[in-house]
Amino acid sequence: MTDQFAFSYPSPLEGYENLEPLSDEKAEDGKSLKNPQHGILSKAYEEFPDPLSKGRDGGFDIHIYHFQNNPDQAAFARALWERIRREFPELRIYSFFDRPIGPHPVAMFEVNLFTPAQFGAFVPWLVINRGPLSVLIHPNTVETEEERNHTQRATWLGDRIPLDLRIFKLLKQKRREEEAARAK
Repeated sequence: MTDQFAFSYPSPLEGYENLEPLSDEKAEDGKSLKNPQHGILSKAYEEFPDPLSKGRDGGFDIHIYHFQNNPDQAAFARALWERIRREFPELRIYSFFDRPIGPHPVAMFEVNLFTPAQFGAFVPWLVINRGPLSVLIHPNTVETEEERNHTQRATWLGDRIPLDLRIFKLLKQKRREEEAARAK
């Protein structure tokens, strides 16, 4: 579990300060609240918000896990991988790994999402079609925040699988050593 106080958080209301208070008036359903309509959709419908990557890395990585020693899960995962490749060919879909790789302690395959539309189409589809598999959804921001992206900013479908976070600590140490060498 990530220490929730290990990171700083900007105010969710940044850019919305000093506006009129919102009404507590109920909508027609009697449950939800009426929100002020201004006819402008959030930019988040068109592009991922900062600091999400809008480039080559894609805004989100989706890691779909299977226990490589469980033949039923491995077969289901391979079938799902093929289905995703056929139904979502516009997504970047990586090789099917039959062993742990990087911080991922069990076998998996990865899919990258580049737009809010891809996220909006693929994630609900995956919620329904992932079967017995666990899925890690994490954002891509700056390289120095990879650990945070895989932990505090991550979302899981199914059971959470503990990641091997040591790799991120080793990467940080390597960066510090390289910076020290450049400074000399």
